[in-house]
Amino acid sequence: MPYTPIVATLGYVLSPDRRKVLMVHRNARPGDHHLGKYNGLGGKLEPDEDVMSGMRREIREEAGIECGAMTLRGTISWPGFGKQGEDWLGFLFVIEDFSGDVPERNEEGDLSWVPIEALAELPLWEGDRHFLPLVFDGDPRPFHGVMPYRDGAMLSWRYSR
Repeated sequence: MPYTPIVATLGYVLSPDRRKVLMVHRNARPGDHHLGKYNGLGGKLEPDEDVMSGMRREIREEAGIECGAMTLRGTISWPGFGKQGEDWLGFLFVIEDFSGDVPERNEEGDLSWVPIEALAELPLWEGDRHFLPLVFDGDPRPFHGVMPYRDGAMLSWRYSR
């Protein structure tokens, strides 16, 4: 059977001093699969978009800002991650530059600037604790990982560069 994941973007917007990252606290929608967790910004790719355009659109929709410089930090395949066990494939970006003003919240929850070194203290998906250090490690090579999930729990993690 062919692998036909939902293709998505996940972006981490850096503050101008590059010490903080914009996160959304998913606390606004009771039926949200991510309820209570902190996430980067992003979402599903539209059929007519490339991943860079999709990332820019998601950041515009979720944070009201326009992306400047962006770097692809990696890709992750999440078999079984979706609410109904759907497979996801994510393209992860760091947004180093932006214009505009970030609102206090969006339709998914509160937006906040979190010190990068404090990310691990937040309520995150367990898997995020494994890949977030790679997003911010400064190694210029992108990483490419596989992180299977079952019933909302991470089963394993492996990656290469």
